[in-house]
Amino acid sequence: MKNRLQSWGNSVPSSLVAEVASQSSRIVPPEFSILVDELKSRFGPSLETVLLYGSCLRSRNPADGVVDLYAVVNDYRHAYPHRGLRYLNAWLPPNVFYMEVNREGLTLRAKYAVISALDFERGINGWFHSYLWARFSQPVRILYARAEPARERMHYLLAAAVLRFFREGIPALGPCVTDAERIWMHLLSLTYAAELRPETHTRARELTHHNMGDFMRLTACAAPALDGHLEALHQGYYRCRVTHREQQRALRHWRWRRWQGRILSVLRLSKAVFTFNNAVDYAAWKIQRHTGVNIPVTPGLQRHPILRGSRLLWQLLRRGVLR
Repeated sequence: MKNRLQSWGNSVPSSLVAEVASQSSRIVPPEFSILVDELKSRFGPSLETVLLYGSCLRSRNPADGVVDLYAVVNDYRHAYPHRGLRYLNAWLPPNVFYMEVNREGLTLRAKYAVISALDFERGINGWFHSYLWARFSQPVRILYARAEPARERMHYLLAAAVLRFFREGIPALGPCVTDAERIWMHLLSLTYAAELRPETHTRARELTHHNMGDFMRLTACAAPALDGHLEALHQGYYRCRVTHREQQRALRHWRWRRWQGRILSVLRLSKAVFTFNNAVDYAAWKIQRHTGVNIPVTPGLQRHPILRGSRLLWQLLRRGVLR
């Protein structure tokens, strides 16, 4: 792993790593430590790092909603006592679980994904689909690191995710002069479209506006390493130096990611039936929260979540509830 870190240091600007380290180390409400303690008790010494992302990251009250966490483990063999969970996690990472922790009258709810350190690295640097590198180019906090080398490794990977996000997305803009706000809104829209998500089309704009200061600094730090595709101008503007041919190739790749993302989303939803307690109830709640569409959770849907859920999924796609 040390050699890989050294190679990243040559390709990922040190200023970008430092900015990511600063952003990911910001103070969060102390209640999040309750969830970290629970993950440490579940995974023991196999737990490498715990990442916080999603809407609860900026919440002042972690008990309001379901917290999104990533548990990065050293390997699946040490993380799970059951062989089946190891195979599922290795076949299509991550595995996703749900937990509730009650302490001193406070109930915290969390959805946590489990992935090995090696698969996390592969997802950032190697996966064609944007599932991991787009997710972790966005705001994240490192809630726990087993040791300082694990924290430093995560800083590099998060910085590499930002760089990959730009390298895959900037060419899709085509030749133009733009600013960081428009860059992030457009690229986030591309990544959201690559997965089945219930969020509205305004989600990319809301996320960009809320994190504009951070996104501007990340853009400035990443621009020198983008192979000349993004040239910094004056007053916060950038010139996208890409050809129409490069733009067409990038747009074609994003169309492929949309189809790939639908297949992967269905597979991950099907897998979650075996790993996620009350998966059907959670999915119905999330769809209603983001779209206002009520999904009746019938006994038949509870008994046959894959068969009847697939039919329901098709109906939601046709109605445009999921995109």
